[in-house]
Amino acid sequence: MANPLKDKRIVLGVTGSIASYKAVELASRLAQDGAFVDAILTQAATQFVTPLTFQSVTGRRTYVEADLWGQEGHVLHVSLGHAADLLVIAPASANTIAKLAHGLADNFLTVTALAANCPLLIAPAMDGGMYSHPATQANLNTLQERGAVILGPVEGHLASGLQGIGRMMEPGELHGHIRLALAQAGPLHGRKVVVTAGGTHEPIDPVRVISNRSSGKQGFALAQAALDMGAKVSLITAPVSLPTPVGAQRLEVLTAQEMLAAVLEAIPHADALIMAAAVADFRPAAPAVQKIKREGGLPVIQLENTPDILQAVARYKSETGYPQVTVGFAAESQALLENARMKLEKKSLDMIVANDISASDAGFAVDFNRVTILDARGGVEHLPRMSKADVAEIVMQRVVGMLSSLSTE
Repeated sequence: MANPLKDKRIVLGVTGSIASYKAVELASRLAQDGAFVDAILTQAATQFVTPLTFQSVTGRRTYVEADLWGQEGHVLHVSLGHAADLLVIAPASANTIAKLAHGLADNFLTVTALAANCPLLIAPAMDGGMYSHPATQANLNTLQERGAVILGPVEGHLASGLQGIGRMMEPGELHGHIRLALAQAGPLHGRKVVVTAGGTHEPIDPVRVISNRSSGKQGFALAQAALDMGAKVSLITAPVSLPTPVGAQRLEVLTAQEMLAAVLEAIPHADALIMAAAVADFRPAAPAVQKIKREGGLPVIQLENTPDILQAVARYKSETGYPQVTVGFAAESQALLENARMKLEKKSLDMIVANDISASDAGFAVDFNRVTILDARGGVEHLPRMSKADVAEIVMQRVVGMLSSLSTE
């Protein structure tokens, strides 16, 4: 499985802040993804949340200050620190940040931090004036110079009633950063993957467009799967209302022409291109400059072909060798395998993912897909209905295999 959180040991430090309640949601998300989460609450944190709350969502013991002086006290912090794959402190108060920067170890959390030899992620949370204070900024700079990753804070309403930068990053985004940090040793580490997503919009006039029903969900799932395997990901997307996977470089385009330009700019030295976007085949030859009015009668719209992006990629690849692996998608309403095989050969693809858009329980605008994977060597694999995340993982595992084969040839 590509899930980088599965069976990973994460020490979650929680310090005294009103944002402590957000750490509960973060711990729950991590545990649901298969991580072993050991929460350490400072004395101040227990004034906001209880150890039982964290134990309830993680299914594991939660540590508090008194545990440092128990029977296991002389080694417990060492064993936790050495076993951890990642140390996350969220929320991190100004006081704890100062202790970490100066190597102070006067509580369970800070002594564990000194004993740990894993990456450190810090999510500050404090009032705006405390965050902007030169002492706090100097402490954060010191920690960054030592390799710590500082996540946030963000701007918003603060506990003091003021507006400013000091709010802890939301749990969903923190979860993405943790996922990204644990994915760095994946099979695509050091690889560049370009993914396209969404349906292009071809203007009829300043208001209307020719488009399609693509939600972009499969493309975004592919970007996340590539990130989970350690890749550096460029995500080129037509207009969709989906959050960017943490770590992906997102570029928004509108038309097929814009997507062509973006793809050609992104693929030099790319290891793989996953062309999941639903690119329009036709566009109005002469879009109206002004909005077409009903009073003018039925308009006659002359169409022309949009640029063939995969053909352009094939030409570029024949000249340069990049991208090393090209994967296309075929959304068909009839003769699924025949049309997909024809596209595979015509576009010089290494693999194509075909799905029947007439299916009512999979495909456009839903979270599930039912696809058939065809490759250039004649292989055909029919996949059952599954989540788009699972489809993405299987596709990316195939990409890993193809890249590995090229490396050994």
